[in-house]
Amino acid sequence: MKSLIIFMAVFSMLFLRENKRHTTYFTDATDLDMMEIESKMSVAFFIRPFGNDEKDKETKMKLLNAQKVATQLFEAVEKSNLIVAGKSEAQLNEEISKLATEKFNIQKHWHKKIVRSGKNTMSIYNDNPPDRIIQEDDMVFVDYGIVANGWESDFAKTYVVGNNAKKIKLKNDVEKAWRETQEWYLRQTKLKASDFFKFITEKAKQYGYTYGGEIAGHIVGEFPHEQPVDPKSHDLDIHPDNPYDMFRLDPYGNKRFWILEMHFVDKENQVGAYVEKLLDYAVSDQNK
Repeated sequence: MKSLIIFMAVFSMLFLRENKRHTTYFTDATDLDMMEIESKMSVAFFIRPFGNDEKDKETKMKLLNAQKVATQLFEAVEKSNLIVAGKSEAQLNEEISKLATEKFNIQKHWHKKIVRSGKNTMSIYNDNPPDRIIQEDDMVFVDYGIVANGWESDFAKTYVVGNNAKKIKLKNDVEKAWRETQEWYLRQTKLKASDFFKFITEKAKQYGYTYGGEIAGHIVGEFPHEQPVDPKSHDLDIHPDNPYDMFRLDPYGNKRFWILEMHFVDKENQVGAYVEKLLDYAVSDQNK
């Protein structure tokens, strides 16, 4: 009995977790003035190393529902013909944000709202390039992280204003490469995030482009999603410095769900194309 007690004590200590979470959401289309940050510390003992299939299915469906709302928002942007030459990125961002609020009742965005055009499409997420007027035959991408019914989406899409063949090809190439990468990922059962990042950068080279991002994705979940214990680490990103298996469970024994973002840059023509959406779903899931 004494041995059993010691074993259980040691086993419990192995599952002691510190889970630091930072809540960050933005309510303004271009400024980050209204930002709320909460820090929550929790310690949990648990014995659930094999996951929870029912909870994972429920989580996936809620994330897919959030992405469905994001997809509908982008479709509304397209039908409203909001992306046109002569309009500033800031104006377009404001119009999309207003549409999200008025038509889809989106009140929270878990990351800054991004609209970039022309040379600004080569910038990474953390950059804040100067506002720019959309030109004829321009490349434009929109990246929104809406919160729908308490669950996060991260959705980005590239558009070409005009008929520039090279830019249309770049847009089509990054979308095709995204689908190919997802198909490959869904066949894996074990995969280091660093290895996946390398796979994605090689995919960009195969298409004749440079990979433009510092990361190639991250986890997503119920707002606010899990954060690493060390906020400076990339433990929950698809990043060259993340050696962890993307299929490892979270501290509570649940599956993590990932966003795949792909940013192809055509250095010769000084433009980039960007696509981003939920990685962990099969085509059949979209019809459920």
